[in-house]
Amino acid sequence: MKWTLLGGAASAAALFAASPAAAQHGDHHPAPAPASQPQTDHDHHAEHAPPPEAAAQELASHAAMAGPSANAVEGSGTALVPALDAGSHGLHEQAGDWTLMLHGYAFATYTDQGGPRGDDMAFVASMLMARAERDFGGAKLQLRTMLSLDPLMGNRGYPLLFAVGETAGGESLVDRQHPHDFVMELAAKVEVPLGGGATAFVYGGPAGEPALGPAAFMHRGSARYNPEAPISHHWFDSTHITFGVVTGGIRTRHFQVEASAFRGREPDEERWDLETPRLDSWSMRGTWTPSPNWAAQVSFGRLEEPEALHPGEDEERLTASVSYADGALSVTGAFSAKNRKPGPTLSAFLLEANWNLDERHSLFGRAEHVRQDELLDHHDPRHGNIYGVTRATLGYARRVPLGGEWRLALGGSGSIHFAPDALRPDYGDTPLAFTLFAKVSLGD
Repeated sequence: MKWTLLGGAASAAALFAASPAAAQHGDHHPAPAPASQPQTDHDHHAEHAPPPEAAAQELASHAAMAGPSANAVEGSGTALVPALDAGSHGLHEQAGDWTLMLHGYAFATYTDQGGPRGDDMAFVASMLMARAERDFGGAKLQLRTMLSLDPLMGNRGYPLLFAVGETAGGESLVDRQHPHDFVMELAAKVEVPLGGGATAFVYGGPAGEPALGPAAFMHRGSARYNPEAPISHHWFDSTHITFGVVTGGIRTRHFQVEASAFRGREPDEERWDLETPRLDSWSMRGTWTPSPNWAAQVSFGRLEEPEALHPGEDEERLTASVSYADGALSVTGAFSAKNRKPGPTLSAFLLEANWNLDERHSLFGRAEHVRQDELLDHHDPRHGNIYGVTRATLGYARRVPLGGEWRLALGGSGSIHFAPDALRPDYGDTPLAFTLFAKVSLGD
């Protein structure tokens, strides 16, 4: 039995009424802290920001003096990113004992994916995040929600060569990126001090993200202005929308260890509702944050029947990633292997970066290689064969302040695709793709 859109919207509205929230490019970064915490420095308006080098030095100085959590901030769910993965995080307000935050964006994009299997489309990807946080004598309570109007794209999402994942009309989505659900997160987190700079936390709710993989792509500073999802999305962060999750962990300045129970099945085609929570899968993650510049994680999960079109097939997923940030440059490198039970082991590599050249101009890029066995139709005799495919993207964004915490980024990107000879009759020789976009955001 599923929760209806009305129930999900009412729950989300209740959180919005009490808990607006913000984070960089969708990041669940912590609430503003006392002046000793580096998050406070992330809230400078972009139009008043110092040059990237000066901003990085200022953030590093504050991080060195700050408390045990200063080396990292939350990206998505409980995943950590470097503290210097900086940006302005939207609106912050104080309502009595509650700290309220609100952040969001709309990515208006036109894409033209080339080659025989390409397509073109104009679409809008969006997200609105809200959070309320309160301190209860040392223990902290956070209420979170994240909503998206991506379902307005339709169940087939947008064209993206080599992307595979989820379904539309009962068929696998191939060369397309699925839309996200209306309710992406509806969760709470409680964190209590243990002494010696350590804290223990419990996170969970009917919609959230388990401790598996790096921060989801739209929450990483290295993907801040890239309008397209990675083709490796279903290797690294496909669980970032999970209906039913409970996570417990311990965090210090340099380490975080955590474990989750969650629902393994990916979201279905009904994008407007909340699905019935279930705890049938598990994961573990360890994260090392040696300084405000670095965050590295290793995680493992066992997912029960994650794909609707593969009943009876479970998955073991191993991921490892390293993220770097210095206030101007953000980089993420990652590896994942998913072992189907029964079935083959498929791997993926990702390297992506965003470089703010100054307070107006940014360059971004992404390179990925995945081993995929679902690029061809079930009726094709080659279906099930494993093919290694590669996609590389370069792009530019021009940032324009709109006043207050509002931002506009205008830009575009180009991509090139490499497929083995066996797929060239289907995809052509090195098909190209390009995108044009305008991103309006509350916060950076």
